[in-house]
Amino acid sequence: MPSHKIAKISSDMMRVISSILFEEARDEILKTITITGCKVSNDLSYAKVYFTSLSDMDKKTLEKEVNEAAPFIRGLVAEKLDLRHTPELTFIFDDSIEYANRIESIIKEIHEENKDERNNNYK
Repeated sequence: MPSHKIAKISSDMMRVISSILFEEARDEILKTITITGCKVSNDLSYAKVYFTSLSDMDKKTLEKEVNEAAPFIRGLVAEKLDLRHTPELTFIFDDSIEYANRIESIIKEIHEENKDERNNNYK
């Protein structure tokens, strides 16, 4: 379980990276990205940044593009946050939203089937 300090740094990094992508990125691909989470290692040397995108681009290609921009983003994070050492950033595509939507559609389908069954039993 991360300490309060690590959790605060993760939260701050998430906020700063989001603003960097929205306000300072020139690449249109980076502007389509939404940061969904950030996990900083206990020694503050690495950070996994989870993101999703509304872009039509393939997940692997998108992940590759964002990771190529990671050193640039890390430099801007270093300017905006007062940290002794800015963690190395690794961007990971977050499938949790897709997964949740798929589960929701399955549950909805089951409810529809049960509703149809109950309607047929009353006839």
